[in-house]
Amino acid sequence: MSLTNRDIATIAPEVLTAEQLQMFRVYLETSGNKPLLFGGGSADTSASEDLSGVQFVNGTRPGNPQLVELAKGQVGNVGGAPYWSWYGFDSRVAWCACFVSWCYGQAGVSEPRFAACQSQGVPWFTSHGQWGARGYENIAPGDAIFFDWDLDGSADHVGLVIGTDGNRVYTVEGNSGDACKIKSYPLDYACIKGYGLMNWN
Repeated sequence: MSLTNRDIATIAPEVLTAEQLQMFRVYLETSGNKPLLFGGGSADTSASEDLSGVQFVNGTRPGNPQLVELAKGQVGNVGGAPYWSWYGFDSRVAWCACFVSWCYGQAGVSEPRFAACQSQGVPWFTSHGQWGARGYENIAPGDAIFFDWDLDGSADHVGLVIGTDGNRVYTVEGNSGDACKIKSYPLDYACIKGYGLMNWN
């Protein structure tokens, strides 16, 4: 006896009526308006933020401006296919971590490479002594920023730090409402779990 595993999207057209199939496709597109239950990311549907007029304050750690420009160049990508397929997935997954890993890969570093925030990303940074908790003041462009949306102690989402103006942290994030976007948050925002600190020198 052998088992065959088939994706639900391949079975649905065989077993659903036309109306049910249409509803199924809408549900997949919108993640039932509960995207966090369907694989991480951010539920944010707002537009990407404008960085004009932002005065960045540099800390003492070197950042990677080229990586940040590469990430900013991805803004507007919807669905994340270039990132999750690069990582090796055959179909869409929660792709915020794949986006961050893709950016690091394009910058010429093989690590960190992670597809899950809490079980892979956070442990990599903490085990390498490259972790800064929320409130860490010396973040640099290209660091990873991890979020805990429901404040349960587990990272739900990750993005890349563009920089800070001293009050807010500015980010580029994949899978923010299923798109690459520029976002910003107060530095003391409760949902910031912490930072993965990259060594660029």
